[in-house]
Amino acid sequence: MNSLIASYGHRMLKEAVYLLVCELACNWTLIHKFVIIMVFLNLKIALRNLKKNKGFSLINIGGLAIGMASCLMLLLYVSYEWGYDKQFKAIDRIFISRLNININGKLATTIATPDKLAGTALQSLPGIEQVSRFSLSSDNNKLFSYGRESYKLSGSFVDPSFLQIFDHKFLYGNAATALNKPNSVLITAATAKKLFGNQNPLGQSIKYDNRKFLKVTAVIEDLPKNQSLQYDALLNWDFYTQEHPESRENGWGSITCMTFFKLKDKSQFAAVDAGLRRMIKAHDEHTQLEAFLFPFAKFHLYNEFTNGKPSGGRIDQVKLFSFLAFCVLLIASINYMNLSTARSEKRAREVGVRKALGSTRGSLIGQFIIESVLLSLIAVIIAFGLLELSLPYFNNLLNIAMEISYNAYPFWLTLITLVLLTGFLAGSYPAFYLSSFTPIKVLKGFTGIGKSSLPVRKILVVLQFSLSICMIICAIIIYSQIQYMRNKPLGFSQNNLVQMNLEGEWRKPEKLELFKAELKKTGVVSSLTEFAQSFAQNGEITGDFSWPGKAKNDKSVIDFRSIGYNFSATIDAEILKGRDFSPKFVADTASIIVNEALAETMGISNPVGKMVRWGDSPLTIVGLIKNFSNERVGTKALPTFFYYNVNRSNVLLMRINPEENLSAAVNTIKRISQQLNPSYPAEITFVSDDMKGHMKNEQLLSVLSNFFGGFAILISCLGLLGLALYMAEQRKKEISIRKVLGADLKSILILLNKDFIKLVLIANVIAFPVAFIFAGNWLKSYDYKIAIAAGPFILAAVMSLCIALLTISMQSFKIAKANAVDALKYE
Repeated sequence: MNSLIASYGHRMLKEAVYLLVCELACNWTLIHKFVIIMVFLNLKIALRNLKKNKGFSLINIGGLAIGMASCLMLLLYVSYEWGYDKQFKAIDRIFISRLNININGKLATTIATPDKLAGTALQSLPGIEQVSRFSLSSDNNKLFSYGRESYKLSGSFVDPSFLQIFDHKFLYGNAATALNKPNSVLITAATAKKLFGNQNPLGQSIKYDNRKFLKVTAVIEDLPKNQSLQYDALLNWDFYTQEHPESRENGWGSITCMTFFKLKDKSQFAAVDAGLRRMIKAHDEHTQLEAFLFPFAKFHLYNEFTNGKPSGGRIDQVKLFSFLAFCVLLIASINYMNLSTARSEKRAREVGVRKALGSTRGSLIGQFIIESVLLSLIAVIIAFGLLELSLPYFNNLLNIAMEISYNAYPFWLTLITLVLLTGFLAGSYPAFYLSSFTPIKVLKGFTGIGKSSLPVRKILVVLQFSLSICMIICAIIIYSQIQYMRNKPLGFSQNNLVQMNLEGEWRKPEKLELFKAELKKTGVVSSLTEFAQSFAQNGEITGDFSWPGKAKNDKSVIDFRSIGYNFSATIDAEILKGRDFSPKFVADTASIIVNEALAETMGISNPVGKMVRWGDSPLTIVGLIKNFSNERVGTKALPTFFYYNVNRSNVLLMRINPEENLSAAVNTIKRISQQLNPSYPAEITFVSDDMKGHMKNEQLLSVLSNFFGGFAILISCLGLLGLALYMAEQRKKEISIRKVLGADLKSILILLNKDFIKLVLIANVIAFPVAFIFAGNWLKSYDYKIAIAAGPFILAAVMSLCIALLTISMQSFKIAKANAVDALKYE
């Protein structure tokens, strides 16, 4: 009996569910239409409210549009930086070998590795699919010629497997055959256009360094700017060994190239990395070197290492700009919250009537959120107009190629997310606050509505200004540090110092001497000398350098540079003791000059006359030169020695006579160079321009901090102006009564302004310690840095107070000067 009842009940339940589903299906169209109508009505009400309150809508939309444009610009830059090297299909299996150098217990990390590493690793480590070397030679820029067209281009030497590791888009040729012969060359589309115009370059011969012919075997699309490895041409590594036969004798201590690996599977990383770390030690038991694998996907962003471990780099800048984007958006959203809650008294009766007619709190929240999202949508349209207008300026300023990818789904996903996020972020608090009003109170004429949200509004204003003031302080400190580094003596004079590459005829000693003599004869050059490489670039290092009293366990690594005669006079550096190299001393080929940092490392106060050894060669120290900073700015000079060897030098440094016109002097140098070395166009570069490149990151940070810090203050002031408009309107009658009772203009202005000034002062108190911590952490990376003084904090406080006072007083003065009769005539 029980089972019969259960069976009957089960059947009845199924029938009830079936009927319910049928009913819902029949009414789905009606439900769908109802939802559409409700959304349309809410949208119509939102548009009506925006139109009704034009002033507040303009301030809200303006603030949000500026905030969103700033946020989008920062996110676009973050996306550009994050997108470095992501175009390679197998990026998760591509690794670069970095090298740790043990310097007396501390590890220094470099990208240079022994050229023997690639072949040995491929043979002995089974997890490797492909491996390739990539040249780091300082003379990669060479002359490429075809017919009458000649250009200095960046040509890098690689193994043929490089094209199997990094995929390229081929316009002509293919990856399998592009670099299969020593005399083959792969060029980019831009290079092909320069040399060959519109003709097919495949199979054509181009002249390399005006000496050897190479056959074009492939043409690839131009490389994206956000790719770490940049080159105009790729050449076979076998051709490199032909050009540098001495490289065949390189040992495991010669670090001359980058090495790239493509693993069979990324799960093989741990095994390959462990094998790589043991490899150099296995072949050279006295080595200070240890190679290890590092993901190439992180190569651009994680470019700084401390004691052998990643410690940040450009990723810190990306994180900072992401945080800055959020802060600017938050400041803009706070405007909306403040203005919406400030207008609560005007919306109170609307809420009361709608609740009395049956509206639920949920529907009211939906109404206010829709208003906020609509406002956000209008703002983002305006923001895109501002973004498109400012994008070319930023690309030119930062020398990058950011663009908006309208056809990419991540762009639209980000855009929709930004609109919804801003809409909900800005509208959440006003929606929940306004929908909480009790109908009976507001319909009776309750006038204390706005006051209940006043503490929250004050907190929001304080938060808004705290973020803005913090940005201003940090921007001032960054600017001060940049100015300090620019003005700090470098130890040499970069003004009127120019350089050009030694190539072609200048490789012949007699021709070079003739050129130098002709330059001196004209009087445009006061002094000149040869140098190892571009003066502002890093150079070579050695661990095989010893001096009297050096400890057996001392593993110091020393920089060394080849120079010519009159080096100190040319760069205007001071010889503290001894002398410079001179043609008067034949033995200078077995002599060196050391800097103060090396003398300190050796522990010798007066090193002149001391004998040292570099490898198997005994050398005599003939001079002590004062430390100078040419390869980095803001950090201490590295221990360095200079030796005389013109054949190992690749650059000619020239000090232009200060009495000569600079552009005329450069043209004279080019003219004489063209006469004596006609095959090579003379490219004169200013050392001062190269030195500016060392501060590129600081300059970028300074520009963006100033720019977006200024926008943050502007947005904050818009919010403050909106609040001042509301407060002035709310206190219009009070002010009129005070004027009737004899209050003067000054006392009324103080009354209206003091509350806002208190909030800005509190914001300063909060911002000061936060800015101090941020700025202090940023300055830690510099050996030479400014002390964080009170100046930036005082300046930021004065600026914020003046801007806030000016913003508020615009409206306060208007109310204070108004005729009291207009406000009280109906009382």
